[in-house]
Amino acid sequence: MADAVTPIPEGFHSITPHLVMQGAAKAIEYYKKAFGAEELSRMPTADGNGVMHATIRIGSSMLMLNDEFPEMGPKAPSTLGGSPVVIHLYVDDVDSVFKQAIDAGAQEIMAVQDTFWGDRYGMLLDPFGHSWSIASRKEILTGEEIAQRAAQAFGG
Repeated sequence: MADAVTPIPEGFHSITPHLVMQGAAKAIEYYKKAFGAEELSRMPTADGNGVMHATIRIGSSMLMLNDEFPEMGPKAPSTLGGSPVVIHLYVDDVDSVFKQAIDAGAQEIMAVQDTFWGDRYGMLLDPFGHSWSIASRKEILTGEEIAQRAAQAFGG
């Protein structure tokens, strides 16, 4: 008897980011170096020069990616002049992962720092135009505590 089909594939969450970029094969290698990604699948283009679809795992989350195919709609951040999306990554040690990502070729947007909402947090831009925020939770705060700290942080 065949295994039962589940609506959400094993290992996936309800929402899975799917990134479009120029240089997906290089991006996979970057994500391995920067975030310890594990490549799970890759479907090359017919000519073998691009990535039609790939799936990687970073920590407990899946990430799909592919090269830009303008005729199919979605475009890479480099084509659009940036992206309004930030991918948030929680890790055990934000300082070491952030440094690892920078060493692998990312550009710092915001240095890692302790935040008013209880995370140690920083932001970077990967070499493919995607923004990442990386954090480690340091404190569990109530909404009221966060609001008080935000008021102090912004002088209110």
